[in-house]
Amino acid sequence: MSPYVVIAVVAAWFAVSLAISRVSGRRGKWTGDRRNSWWVVTLAMISSCMSGVTFVSVPGMVASSGLGYLQMCIGFFLGYLVIAFVLTPLYFRLGVVSIYEYLEKRFGLSSYRTGAWMFFISKLLGASVRLFLVCLTLQMLLFGPLGLPFALNVAVSAVIILAFTWRGGVHSVIGNDILRTVCMVAAVVLTLIFISKAFPEGTLAGNEMTRIFFFDDPGHPQYFWKQLLGGIFMVIAMTGLDQDMMQRTLTCRNVRDSQRNLIVSSLLQTVVIALFLILGVEMYSYASLRGIDASGDTLFPAVAVSGGLPAIVGILFLVGLVSSAYGAGGSALTALTTSFSVDILRTNDPGKRRLVHVGMAVLMGVTIFIFASINSTSAIDAVYKLASYTYGPILGLFAFGILTPWNVRDRLVPVVALAAPLLCLALVLTAPYWLSGYHFSYEILPLNAAVTFLMLCCIKRKK
Repeated sequence: MSPYVVIAVVAAWFAVSLAISRVSGRRGKWTGDRRNSWWVVTLAMISSCMSGVTFVSVPGMVASSGLGYLQMCIGFFLGYLVIAFVLTPLYFRLGVVSIYEYLEKRFGLSSYRTGAWMFFISKLLGASVRLFLVCLTLQMLLFGPLGLPFALNVAVSAVIILAFTWRGGVHSVIGNDILRTVCMVAAVVLTLIFISKAFPEGTLAGNEMTRIFFFDDPGHPQYFWKQLLGGIFMVIAMTGLDQDMMQRTLTCRNVRDSQRNLIVSSLLQTVVIALFLILGVEMYSYASLRGIDASGDTLFPAVAVSGGLPAIVGILFLVGLVSSAYGAGGSALTALTTSFSVDILRTNDPGKRRLVHVGMAVLMGVTIFIFASINSTSAIDAVYKLASYTYGPILGLFAFGILTPWNVRDRLVPVVALAAPLLCLALVLTAPYWLSGYHFSYEILPLNAAVTFLMLCCIKRKK
């Protein structure tokens, strides 16, 4: 694919996104004035849980795990029910701008800041991993062929997401989420259609990569109950306790509309993920047929621009990747700005918020460089593993606040939030030696939350 085609696609997407941001910038930044229809937020939520990582990594993962990711999707749906009927009514009743204000009302200022800081670290790392993978792809397709350095690639990406979130706030996020939902679904469906023409008899029947359920080996990372449990707690933590994700839900008009949005969007997200997984099976078959040596995160880019498919497939891939990646980066940047301004600086001053907004974009760029030095491209796995450690204390704090009548010694909460992930990390590293070769997967997240919960019990005090 010509670098100039890449430039044209990125420029066209940026122009449309900027127009959406300018139009939506006239409305409320923090909660959208709670005027959005539930179905509008649902369309936004379909893609908000996905990113360039989903777009690239999910098709590539079927070689190692088949369609086993759908096991987590079952857990996702159950987790969404908890968010809809436990957390959402709580947030609306409290009337919060930042969901971590609950921790201040329940425990105190130290708990509030602990939750805000854990979210800040979680979102910064997760967003940077996602953008890092996209920057690698753009380096291969655009910056590398033009002889431009990776540093310029990262800087351009940071400026793009900064520009279209500068004025729009949460409304620009929702508007661009709808745009990338359309781009993402169109890209995966049309690519499936074009690739399937190379296999008139189909590739799914009898294919080893179409296995969904894994019940035979409890020590395997894909074991059903591990994936189900991980999916439940992962979506509660990464959606229900995530300022970025809940900002969208809190723009609905009332609790019932928010609940409709969460349930319907979870079902639609499962359908989209299934399409990506099926696309992965088709792509591995096509790569084998054409002699394309690619797997994992490099599969989709390699097949899309291989030249064996119509040029429109490469363009669709690029449109889907750019819209999903920059859209997710923009929403993360908005959430980081909101959380740092409201939760940490405790200010709503517009001037300070703009400075924070720029600072967050720079910080994301620096973090991408750190990931580049580590050079890890197992992106979707990295996102979930990071979330298991950083969201665990948040999940434990909220669970303790909702499920018990006790208060805690507020000044000791930061110590607990640091100690619990470190204990879990030590357990993960040593478990294969004293648990007969057992390897932890994403179930480390509920374990992390449980350790936090137990440590909070040790510092509890009656109301």
